[in-house]
Amino acid sequence: MNSKNRYPFIFVHGMFGWGSAVGIDKIAPYWGSTTGNLMKYLSAQGYECCSASVGPVSSAWDCACELYAQLCGTRVDYGVAHSKRHSHERFGRTYKKPLICNFGKTKIHLIGHSHGGQVIRLLAHLLTYGDEDEINSTDESNISGLFTGGKEDWISSITTVCTPNNGTTLYYLAEKANIIPPLGRATDFAMAIIGRTFIHGRLVDFQLEQYGLTPLKDERKADKIITAMNKMRDTDDNVLTDLSFKGAFELNKKIRISKNINYFCYTSNGCSPNDFKPHNIKFPILKPLSRLISKHELPQEQYGLTFDRSWHENDGLVNTPSGKNPINDPAKEFDGKIEPGIWNIMPVLTGDHGQATGLFADKTKLHEFYNNLAEMLIGTEAISIK
Repeated sequence: MNSKNRYPFIFVHGMFGWGSAVGIDKIAPYWGSTTGNLMKYLSAQGYECCSASVGPVSSAWDCACELYAQLCGTRVDYGVAHSKRHSHERFGRTYKKPLICNFGKTKIHLIGHSHGGQVIRLLAHLLTYGDEDEINSTDESNISGLFTGGKEDWISSITTVCTPNNGTTLYYLAEKANIIPPLGRATDFAMAIIGRTFIHGRLVDFQLEQYGLTPLKDERKADKIITAMNKMRDTDDNVLTDLSFKGAFELNKKIRISKNINYFCYTSNGCSPNDFKPHNIKFPILKPLSRLISKHELPQEQYGLTFDRSWHENDGLVNTPSGKNPINDPAKEFDGKIEPGIWNIMPVLTGDHGQATGLFADKTKLHEFYNNLAEMLIGTEAISIK
């Protein structure tokens, strides 16, 4: 069956998420969640689509390297300079089969939820501009194509959904309460233990072989738990850093948009307009987090961000203003006219962070949203530079 879209839709999950290659997706699909498998639904509607699987707690850089390897069907290369800087292995697992056929010969649309939006933005930047540190640190014959640039015509569009493009005050509050270090340590320990059981690889996949926290199948054993955890403790190469104002600032400073890629950002708000109560937050865990964001003091101006009253609006994890365009990038409110090289700020979604992927969402509304998104992206294919 011929697909409606010339360019495949690639969906990338957020923190603690998973793609279709992970066993848990058959039981609880990340994309679609309580409404059913969204990838299967969209495929049945005639759209070519698939969901990638990247490290659920890894940094945007490491995830971008993993996503590139999946798309190409090759070995993960985290880069010589990056790996040395963060004291982890340069190479990860090998993907024997590409996620899609002819990547590089056909464009793709990238759709990222939450941290996945930061991942796809960085991937697009590296494909377009490469990375000077990696070029200068690596022999020309041994460098990953991800770091050499000149591939902006591999991507048609970037769409971020509920992405903390400018950080989240939830991290700021957790940092003030000094719970980030123990939270990170507990997460590392849990992943190290589970990563050494039969569950890992069958039901879950943490993809932390570069730190020795999980074993690389058929190649080497995982490092000792304490050794691996110490490597993780001594680095900021993780998802939590990317969610902070400083981490998001550093990413935004590094990432440049491409003049030939179409950019869209969707943000969401689950709070009432006057008192910021979480009236449209359906996932129970997110309700107290939403109250924390909406009721506690805002930070002072930092990293180019000015925190006004609108920053109390949130989806339970991400402040509504942060989900808009990365600060200092060119942007406009969506007016129906699409032009490459500028962020289109889409209408704010009503609901919480999970509803955007189907968690406790209205099935009809969710399908309508992604059908409309798919058709809009198909419309950009005609204006995309070949």
